Amino acid sequence: MNVKIVNNSGFDLPEYETPGSAGMDVRAALNEPMTLQPGDRALIPTGLRIQLPEGYECQVRPRSGLALKKGVTVLNTPGTVDADYRGEIGIILINLSREPFEIAPGERIAQLVINQYTRIHWEPVERLDETKRGDGGFGHTGTN
Repeated sequence: MNVKIVNNSGFDLPEYETPGSAGMDVRAALNEPMTLQPGDRALIPTGLRIQLPEGYECQVRPRSGLALKKGVTVLNTPGTVDADYRGEIGIILINLSREPFEIAPGERIAQLVINQYTRIHWEPVERLDETKRGDGGFGHTGTN
């Protein structure tokens, strides 16, 4: 599937790092390094605007290595870029570590995953069909 993209970042387009990757790494479109202090969050520009076909979304997800090694993640995971949005994609990063984190220009900060979705119409009813699980949730199956 071809997707139109405007790249004003000055960096490479997001790309799949391996043949089996679902996500494409996206880079910080910064002119100079930026420091994210412990507990701070910031909207990081990507310089990218996309045009998805109707029925598709772009999810913004954390990079696992950045989360594990540096304690930095995407705050609204997964962030959603709707098919009708034409503005710049921004990444909301948060530093959950105890150390300042410096974001370098062009650094890979998140990944983008394109997904097809289904829109629904609500059907108001008075009761739902019974299941074995019923209304059990939040650990109802035990601790093991």
